[in-house]
Amino acid sequence: MAERATATTASVDRVAIKMPPFWVHDPELWFRQVEAQFAISNITSDDTKFNYVLGNLEARYAAEARDILMNPPTSEKYQFLKNELIRRLSTSQVKKTRQLLEHEEMGDRKPSQFLRHLRGLAGMTVPDDLLKTIWLGRLPASMQAILTTQTEAGLDKIAELADTISDAMPEKRHVAAVSNESIGPLTEQMAFLVTKVGEMMTGFRQEIAALGDRLSTRESRPRERRLATPTRPRSRSRGHGKDGVCWYHWRFGADATKCEAPCGFRAGNDQGGC
Repeated sequence: MAERATATTASVDRVAIKMPPFWVHDPELWFRQVEAQFAISNITSDDTKFNYVLGNLEARYAAEARDILMNPPTSEKYQFLKNELIRRLSTSQVKKTRQLLEHEEMGDRKPSQFLRHLRGLAGMTVPDDLLKTIWLGRLPASMQAILTTQTEAGLDKIAELADTISDAMPEKRHVAAVSNESIGPLTEQMAFLVTKVGEMMTGFRQEIAALGDRLSTRESRPRERRLATPTRPRSRSRGHGKDGVCWYHWRFGADATKCEAPCGFRAGNDQGGC
């Protein structure tokens, strides 16, 4: 009887199963699918499970666990390989959380659908309280005000309540979706206009600067000509005044200290000209 049981177990372990392609984006989910195939085929041998995984790993993914494949542990080798592949190939928890915070939006999904989407991205390592905070932050503000009062309910129950609230205001959800669709093109148009205005302002500044340079050049040229033209010496001759006297006597009379001929100035009746 023992020999028959051993033979039966060996034959079960040799049953061919259809392995899904390895999914590097979610190794946890892939191993769940593989283990479902093991359960259907009643495969329980640790060596058989290990070899199935090894035989269905692409070379680039097998290289990530080369040390394990070349020198596997003596026991529980399948579980060890599974844990290490998940750890090494899964997206880091920090990156997943950042992705949830920065990139994921609810869109036109129901709140419960969006929650399942976030759970799928986060895997099993993100606690419900963090997931709840991220999920609530993506819901409409009016819905958040109601859901935050449900402190005793579980997250799935809160998601059901959110669906009920969402179904009660379908038009508002539709308007929000349309608004989100229209924001994108409007933002692009605004960015284009801002760029064009900036280019025009740059052109205006350049034209004003060029005009200022031309005006400065025009103003400097007459000044340069004036500076370059030698000053003519003023003639010392003042010419003659009226009544036949020189300019000095015409200007200063008898007090003049100089005289230029011809001059008919007479200082008194007995004095002649200069």
